Amino acid sequence: MRLSWVVAAIAIGSVTVADAAEIRLAEQFSMGYLQFNIMKRDKLIEKYATQRGLKDFKVSWQRFNGPAAMNEALLSNSTDIVSGGVPGLITLWDKTQGTSFEVKGICALSSQPFLLNTANPDIKSIRDFGERDRIAVPSIKVSVQAVLLQMAAAAAFGEENYAKLDPLTVSMSPPDATIAMLSGAGGVSSAFSVPPFQFQQLEQKNIHTILSSFDVLGPHSFTVAWTSARFRKDNPELYAAFLDAVKEATATIAADPKGTAQSWIDDSGSKLPLEMVTKVVTGANVEWTMTPAATMKFARFMRRVGTTKHEPASWKEMFFPEIGGLNGS
Repeated sequence: MRLSWVVAAIAIGSVTVADAAEIRLAEQFSMGYLQFNIMKRDKLIEKYATQRGLKDFKVSWQRFNGPAAMNEALLSNSTDIVSGGVPGLITLWDKTQGTSFEVKGICALSSQPFLLNTANPDIKSIRDFGERDRIAVPSIKVSVQAVLLQMAAAAAFGEENYAKLDPLTVSMSPPDATIAMLSGAGGVSSAFSVPPFQFQQLEQKNIHTILSSFDVLGPHSFTVAWTSARFRKDNPELYAAFLDAVKEATATIAADPKGTAQSWIDDSGSKLPLEMVTKVVTGANVEWTMTPAATMKFARFMRRVGTTKHEPASWKEMFFPEIGGLNGS
């Protein structure tokens, strides 16, 4: 079902609320935020905010490694809209229930798998990890990779042992983890990574994949965006402009994957070849979509093992109503 742009809660028209003079958006290190690259390049938030009568406002972009620092920035009012894996959203949604700073999701950005790669030839599955092995993830315990590693451990060793591999994880940005794996330095021989870095790792003959996130969960949202109810209430025109900008950027990715790939290279400063990046954009298991997928699987697991205190009855409880008509999960 298509989104109704814009829904009744946020209508196009004269500005009746004093929206902020600046909107600050945060992303992480990966290709899961291609809409943001397009939104920067084409100034889409500026376009739609201007259509709504806003003037003299600023759009700022920030980059973080992992959801922990990003969520802290959101709670401290150092940023307005953040993006990352589903567990980062669930963690903050859970913590802010019933408070004046309730946090919910805005929309999804993409669905795609990420890979657990290793340079250790003796490791064929997660059962082979030993106490001396180290697995790089963007943020221990809370990143989507860390939570999926727990889900994989629960399946392999029993749910009571879901945290069995946690002591082996270290927080490291995907670029740094890739450098560590390729150089053999730092004691990190494995990484639960993200595109395009996971594919850059696999170009080395000594590196192989032992697990895909889709093996654990099936197709799932890779990246989502979230914010506070306060920001949405106080800035209805900017919020609506953001949603329209994501919608147009998502369509642009489908229409021009090569141009999108070039935009990511330009924005990130990557030295990866355009052909490789374009293949990631158009991958067989990659979908650029605003529809959340498998968020309830994450939420139920995190509640069962005690990471969170609340379990939503539906994915819609964790997202603001503008995307409620989508066929999410």
